[in-house]
Amino acid sequence: MTTSPQQPVRVLFVCLGNICRSPAAEGVFLDLLASEGLEEGFLVDSAGTAGWHTGKRADARMREAAARRGIPLPSRARQLEAADLEAFDHVLTMDADNLAEVRRLATAHGLDAGHIRPLLSHAGRAGIEEVPDPYYGGEEGFEHVLDLLEDACKGLLEELRPAAPQAESR
Repeated sequence: MTTSPQQPVRVLFVCLGNICRSPAAEGVFLDLLASEGLEEGFLVDSAGTAGWHTGKRADARMREAAARRGIPLPSRARQLEAADLEAFDHVLTMDADNLAEVRRLATAHGLDAGHIRPLLSHAGRAGIEEVPDPYYGGEEGFEHVLDLLEDACKGLLEELRPAAPQAESR
């Protein structure tokens, strides 16, 4: 008897320029999946609501901060498209402006926005609602963002784990 394989859970992280927060969230989540052997059950990507940095790697300061934690950030910046809102099961934003812009895009294209949520809604830390943009700050801002992303990505994985296809046992 053969069974059809389950589709992976599709997760998209979104910030403004796709060079600091969202590629870091993508890297953190991929690293977490790899550490738990769950990569096959997920498709993970990131995008920005603006296209200023399309094709560029993540900000060097964010790459360095993530590398100190052993987390690679290999993605290239791209701008969010309406098709992404149909292609991904979970669209997770970094702040209220990103959330509003992504929901506006969904509404403008007649798409359901129920799967668009703030990433920090999955964090264990009370009282923090937005991942701050570290772009204009110092090194400590990048470390703080990574701390928030690690916390939220762990919570996200706990929520999504039951929906992910399981590796076949032999």
